[in-house]
Amino acid sequence: MELIKCDDSHREAVTELYHRSIEYLESTVNYPKWNPGHPSDKGVRKAIENGTQYVCLDNGEAVGALVLSEDPEGFYEAGEWSVDLERGEFLIIHVLAVDPDKGQRGIGGFMVERCIDIARRGGYKAIRLDVVPGNIPAKKLYAKYGFTYAGRKDLLKNIDFIPLFDLYELVL
Repeated sequence: MELIKCDDSHREAVTELYHRSIEYLESTVNYPKWNPGHPSDKGVRKAIENGTQYVCLDNGEAVGALVLSEDPEGFYEAGEWSVDLERGEFLIIHVLAVDPDKGQRGIGGFMVERCIDIARRGGYKAIRLDVVPGNIPAKKLYAKYGFTYAGRKDLLKNIDFIPLFDLYELVL
């Protein structure tokens, strides 16, 4: 497997992976509360343009995706972070998804490990992220890789059905 920056040649596969993930979540337990509007093709396009969309490939097949950026997309200043950092000193993992047909193969863990490697090589001091409070699978995944809880906060995202987010941090 490999985790690489997405380019336009991967856009359709990544968008379809997110779409299949949303359909799966809506038919089972929608832990992250995703919907057809998020993550979306528009978001994937924007992330590709910004150089922040990643795709996990297994023998050329898209099996996972995520956004890794310096933009928290919310009021991260509210977090109870263990180290005081400025924007640009940490990366944020957003919209991490594994192809629902490929679950339980370690793909999510592989992607988190690669994010840690990318952050370290880039000289970042931490990785941070936010999780919907009921998203137990995500919390377990990040805890396995040493992320620690940094509070349940209103990130001022103005999402009525998700007023608060649980914050996590891995100091590098």
